[in-house]
Amino acid sequence: MFIIENYSLAVAFCFITMLCWGSWTNTQKLASQKWNFQLFYWDYSIGVVLISVVLALTMGSFGEHGRGFLEDMSLADTNAITSAFIGGVIFNIANILLVIAIDITGMAVAFPVGIGLALVIGVIDNYLKDPSADPFLIFTGVVLIVLAILLNAIAYKRLPNQQSGSSKGIIIALIAGISMGFFYGFVSDAMATNLITPEVGKLTPYSAVVIFALGIVLSNFIFNTINMYKPLSGEAVSYTDYIQKGTPKLHLIGILGGAIWGVGMAFNIIASEVASPAVSYGLGQGATMIAAFWGVVIWKEFKEAPKGTNKLLNLMFLLFIVGLGLVVYSKL
Repeated sequence: MFIIENYSLAVAFCFITMLCWGSWTNTQKLASQKWNFQLFYWDYSIGVVLISVVLALTMGSFGEHGRGFLEDMSLADTNAITSAFIGGVIFNIANILLVIAIDITGMAVAFPVGIGLALVIGVIDNYLKDPSADPFLIFTGVVLIVLAILLNAIAYKRLPNQQSGSSKGIIIALIAGISMGFFYGFVSDAMATNLITPEVGKLTPYSAVVIFALGIVLSNFIFNTINMYKPLSGEAVSYTDYIQKGTPKLHLIGILGGAIWGVGMAFNIIASEVASPAVSYGLGQGATMIAAFWGVVIWKEFKEAPKGTNKLLNLMFLLFIVGLGLVVYSKL
């Protein structure tokens, strides 16, 4: 299987993760113009599974090191499979809440608040399990990211005609962030610590991502079904709506969104052995900055904001960039 053996390439893979995790929600924005986000989410989850299997059968099955995907699955023990699966379930709860928050507040707010908080929790959680990075640098970076989150929330409060839904959307984003901060540790715990000669019973990154993706899809029958029939935002929809209202284009947009996110997840997990889980997760969740950029620049979510709001947003981006830079440098 393909593995990473130097820190520079690991950081490059984490940057790809950041771009993927920060960009997939553009597909939700596109689809939501004609398609309820609950129905979009089914296609998204299918896309995550499809890309995880494709990567497992290609990058995860060829090369000089490690074990191929099929062999790895045959040797995996119940504890490793369960841990990766639970990671998928936890992520799914958090991501559904994030999608709801995006529907209420937009990308430029839901991502920095929800994923920014997940970044903070995830970095701390993963650092405690693998304290190989410089604590001063990594946690200074985390503090700057927290300040960026606060600035984003302040900027959002300045938008006209948003006050009635802002509190609900931000609260949902915060709950999503708390939940999402813990999923990565379960996937990391399921993986082998040495990918060149993986220990028997543990999963390689490719196998772990496949099990993780199955956790998303199977738990979707519980969590997204509730979201469909008892939505926190928008109108209720049914499985009949998914069958009758969905067009090939809408389904492909959702699957593309899931595939984009899935590539980011796989690349991040592949990089985590060299970069450390804390650094790889923290850098990947720099997706908050990418999503905020899309929301501000492309979707114009702050076009009606009063004068002075752009200064807050620019400072937010600066703090995110510096904070992420410190997270990366903490491992050098």
